[in-house]
Amino acid sequence: MRRLLYLLALLAFTTTIFAQEEKKEDEKKEEKEEKKDPYVELLKDAEVANGLFDVITKEDKTYFEIPMSLLEDEILVVSRISGFVKGLNFGGAGTRSRPQQVVRWQQKGKKLLLRSVSYNSVADENLPVYQSVKNNNFEPIIGAYDVKIYGKDSLSLVVDVTSLFTSDIPMFGAMSDGQRKAFAIKGLDKKRSMVMSTKAFPSNVEIRHILTYTGGKLPDNQVTGTMSIEMNQSFILLPAEPMQPRVYDPRVAYFSIQQTNYGLDAQRAETQRFITRWRLEPVDMEAWKRGELVDVKKPIVYYIDPATPEDWAPYIAQGVDDWAKVFEKIGLKNAIMSKRAPTKEEDPDWSPEDVRYSVIRYVTTDIQNAMGPHVHDPRTGEILESDIIWYHNVMKLLRNWYMIQTAAVNPEARTPKFKKEVMGELIRFVSAHEVGHTLGLPHNMGSSSAYTVKQLRTPGFVAKNGTAPSIMDYARFNYVAQPEDNADIHPGIGPYDYHSIEYGYKPMPGETTESERPALNAMVKAKADDPVYRFGAQSRAGHDPSAQTEDLSDDAVMASDLGIKNLKRIVPNLTEWMAEDGKYFDDLENVYDNVIGQLRRYTGHVANNVGGVIEWQRSADENKPVYKVVDAKKQRAAVDFVNRQIFTTPEWLLDEDILSRISASGVSAKIERLQAGALSTLMRTSRLDRLAEQHAMDDSAYGLMDLMNQTRSGVFTDANTNSAIGRTLQSNYVDGLAAVLKNESVSADVRAAARATLTNILAINTAKEVRVGSSLKTPLGTQDLVMGHKQELAQRIKLALNGLEAMIDGK
Repeated sequence: MRRLLYLLALLAFTTTIFAQEEKKEDEKKEEKEEKKDPYVELLKDAEVANGLFDVITKEDKTYFEIPMSLLEDEILVVSRISGFVKGLNFGGAGTRSRPQQVVRWQQKGKKLLLRSVSYNSVADENLPVYQSVKNNNFEPIIGAYDVKIYGKDSLSLVVDVTSLFTSDIPMFGAMSDGQRKAFAIKGLDKKRSMVMSTKAFPSNVEIRHILTYTGGKLPDNQVTGTMSIEMNQSFILLPAEPMQPRVYDPRVAYFSIQQTNYGLDAQRAETQRFITRWRLEPVDMEAWKRGELVDVKKPIVYYIDPATPEDWAPYIAQGVDDWAKVFEKIGLKNAIMSKRAPTKEEDPDWSPEDVRYSVIRYVTTDIQNAMGPHVHDPRTGEILESDIIWYHNVMKLLRNWYMIQTAAVNPEARTPKFKKEVMGELIRFVSAHEVGHTLGLPHNMGSSSAYTVKQLRTPGFVAKNGTAPSIMDYARFNYVAQPEDNADIHPGIGPYDYHSIEYGYKPMPGETTESERPALNAMVKAKADDPVYRFGAQSRAGHDPSAQTEDLSDDAVMASDLGIKNLKRIVPNLTEWMAEDGKYFDDLENVYDNVIGQLRRYTGHVANNVGGVIEWQRSADENKPVYKVVDAKKQRAAVDFVNRQIFTTPEWLLDEDILSRISASGVSAKIERLQAGALSTLMRTSRLDRLAEQHAMDDSAYGLMDLMNQTRSGVFTDANTNSAIGRTLQSNYVDGLAAVLKNESVSADVRAAARATLTNILAINTAKEVRVGSSLKTPLGTQDLVMGHKQELAQRIKLALNGLEAMIDGK
């Protein structure tokens, strides 16, 4: 018994010892766990992208590790659509969904703030007014993140930013408010929104993520009720040393930035405007000053996307290299060049998303376009990089332009599929145009009006000077040239482009932006009276007929009459030219519709002269007017053109060989739309208001009643009254004037002119009603239609003039 008790006591003692040891081990384990570094633990089994700041991906979460040294630095954010949804917008993959914005990371206690920075209002930070600018432009907080983990040696802050890319944040969003409304967007589904990939480079970080929306009227896959869009967010560090800006001059326009500078010596809130341009600096300024051709420190290099078909890559590259000679003219050698993107074997670290590289991206969508956007420093206008978006289907657009505008004089364009060399030259032209945009050059729609019709028809002139002085015009191809002219047809970099590059990129002697201004002004002023060096912005209000898209020469009537002569030569041959064994007639119909589209363009070019006002940018020291009304003779000739070529039914479009192959019906509707468009253009209320004002200021100017009488005589002809297409035109004319009467926003004179014209039409129609079938020579079988049409017009006019009650009373 004693032995048993001893053993039990020993067992209890041993158990106690083991329990105490186990407790000590647990305490040591807990202590050890407490000492574990959360940063080290986070990095275990995580993916880390090292660059401007590190991006850590782990368990479907995304973390940014922001170095303390990067806090308060300014970072540019560019939001692009990388995974496109058909019908979302015009642009496709690679287009921006939001304007570029500047942000900064800022620590506030245990929070890391992402704040938006604006450069709309500025002042020198050394001036007292700077504090007021800061206080009155308080930076909004885009995101606030808990700092739970510090990086190595506590030199960085690690925050979970997953919500930044899976929430519906306007700054990073895929759609505008208008698109949300149009697509009946109900909201964002966070469970189906996620980060897809992260990349980090020395100067930028790239985040690719998917945003999934639900909506009722989605542009594609409506049956799913879901729209997923892949976005790419670029975080780009702005230069530590800002480039010296160059002032904007509307006489040699560039894309630009605009700021209100409260620190300037002006007795008002002064606006300053700088052009966007690359930082091109000679490696040896003294040699450059001696007139030597000098290399630049950092050339503009465009890499050709490896996805580009080998047939077209050399031509796209040539469009880049064509600009090299323009920079050589101002003494800068090797300023711009193209390169093939390296293979993975040649450079495993090269990426088209690295901001150090500008890339011409080849995009396979059915969009017929190309785009040349760029990313710039909002403080100075310095262009940091550019990705040109090149859409595969731009070749269809080029085929149609080239055929419709040149086939009458150019056998190479008389086929549905061009030779590789022919298409290659067209691609080269578009490439050079888009590269011009990336250099900071906007469209110069006023350029083409510098040349005369005679010059465009002269052999050798276009080959040397282009179809317009600037490739940045929409001058396209030389549709003015006639078969007997032996004239050239291709556009190209022209004299204005050399002038523009000189303004933007020639090194200037001044040490500050303002000290450059006198030399720049002298440069522009020396050529200010030469139309070749004129800049003409596309006229949104439609008042300047010399700044239109896709027109040629200083005489729209003569150029368009010649263009129509060529269209008349083309149409009878389209059935033969577009025939392909085993294929149907969709392509024939497409080209035929493009003929009508080209005729519509000619009509617009001419019609916009009516009530037109030429705008020529002038500085105050030139002491010359900016605006000049188009003379009455030219306006009268423009309306005569519309009467002859459009309001008189263009019978040459009614080609039986074509129509019998493309449609059972509907050609009349095509011509009716063409005529309605011309009528709408001429009767635009803004144009009528200008005509009223111009005649009030000068009674010799072309006036409202001149337009009304001239168009009425062109529309209300016997031929139109006796044809179905013509009767539709007459009805549209009456309805258009009736709408003017109801428009209270137009001037009293405009309504008076409309009323007088309707009254005249009513009187003439009433007088002729008894003569239908005799003096009008109405074709047999249509007398009743004509009589009914005239009665219908009379009723509409009476209703417009007197109102519904008068009609009921029988007046």
